Amino acid sequence: MRESLVRAYHALPPALRSAVVTLRGLQLASWRYGPESDRLRDEALARERWSFEEWTRWREERLAFVLWRAATRVPFYEELWSARRQRGDRSSFERLENWPVLEKESLRRDPAAFVADDRDPRRMFHDHTSGTTGKSLDVWLSRETVREWYALHEARTRAWNGVARGDRWAILGGQLVAPAAQTRPPFWVWNAALRQLYMSAYHIAPATVPHYVAALRDHRVTYVLGYPSALFALAREVLARDIGAPRLRVAILNAEPLLDHQRETIAEAFGCAVRETYGMSEIVAAASECGHGTVHLWPEAGFLEVLDGRDPVPDGATGDLVSTGLLNADMPLIRYRVGDRGARAASNVSCTCGRTLPILAGVEGRSDDVLFTRDGRIVGRLDPVFKSRIPIREAQIVQETLDRVRVRYVPDSGFTSAHGDSVAARIRERMGAIAVVLEPVDMIPRTANGKFRAVVCNLAPEERARASAR
Repeated sequence: MRESLVRAYHALPPALRSAVVTLRGLQLASWRYGPESDRLRDEALARERWSFEEWTRWREERLAFVLWRAATRVPFYEELWSARRQRGDRSSFERLENWPVLEKESLRRDPAAFVADDRDPRRMFHDHTSGTTGKSLDVWLSRETVREWYALHEARTRAWNGVARGDRWAILGGQLVAPAAQTRPPFWVWNAALRQLYMSAYHIAPATVPHYVAALRDHRVTYVLGYPSALFALAREVLARDIGAPRLRVAILNAEPLLDHQRETIAEAFGCAVRETYGMSEIVAAASECGHGTVHLWPEAGFLEVLDGRDPVPDGATGDLVSTGLLNADMPLIRYRVGDRGARAASNVSCTCGRTLPILAGVEGRSDDVLFTRDGRIVGRLDPVFKSRIPIREAQIVQETLDRVRVRYVPDSGFTSAHGDSVAARIRERMGAIAVVLEPVDMIPRTANGKFRAVVCNLAPEERARASAR
């Protein structure tokens, strides 16, 4: 059914596609915004100056409510605690450390079991995503939760950067708003209800970039949001071809780790600040970058732990991000392993912006896309391998075995074998004496939802476990 609707949509002329998208935009706007939205935004901004004690008190009260609701009203967790009691386990659900870590596969298997039994999913907002690897994920939210979530976005992605909901903006995303095989513009649709130019990330190529730039100008776009890899590809061609791109107020990046060279290129091409954000459809954790370059967590979204397996790691150390959602009490996810690795700054670390929001020290990317060395080390972010102005358009590092890594790369003009040798040497500096296979390609394939994966680990789970146990 969905495939037939997509085919019918793609068969429409561009003006009608925009009309269809605008109708969907009206529906989304009715869920996201209401008469309380400005008040919720202002309250979120005010909380940014709370004291440590105020945040602690708020978190303890909210966490207690969410844990109680999960244990007593959510079928998945009711069954879990009932089984524990039958085994004679008298641990209390009121203590977070007594809860098991929730793996993503459990949520995928039966998502409806995580909805509270006093809520009707048919009356809730249903968010369905293909996920980074194409595996589906379903989330349900009440109207109140959706509006609180978007008020946080209004405060901490828009207001922090001097833009507002009424501004005209663009998004570079993974929705196929134009047929994949289409070779002529438009590769975008105008969503009048959200004042949004939705631009396809799939169609960016050297030949199409002038059309994208013209669309930004013609639609008087103020700021842009999108995948770092997509906006970087656009910005790189703008600079290489000396295309006069419109000056933007800000570029807000999401869904992928933002690399230093991408930030520099995007800022130069569009003459604007570049801000990093972090979040996910499950809305158990979120963060955004302030004007001082610090990425601040949103405490209202969730309580974040950084774990090595089930053990907490010290502040500043990298581990798996595990978060308990605090915003969506109607589909609470407790100690949910989000699938990323990162680090949290110590509570006494502050930012010169004056906000008291906790600080996310860094996100390395997907936890299943770190690499493993034969001596048991875990190697995360590898963008320093490409930092010395090596002439490549993009690259992907794929671990095939413990002793072999493949580097797929799209060479730019001027690339020589010496550049390839430099890349291989830098990888060996980090991973030891391994084989590095250099594979030139025309393009790096994207995931099902258009995201770019810079690092891919193809080791079997048992091989990963053996490597990390050494």
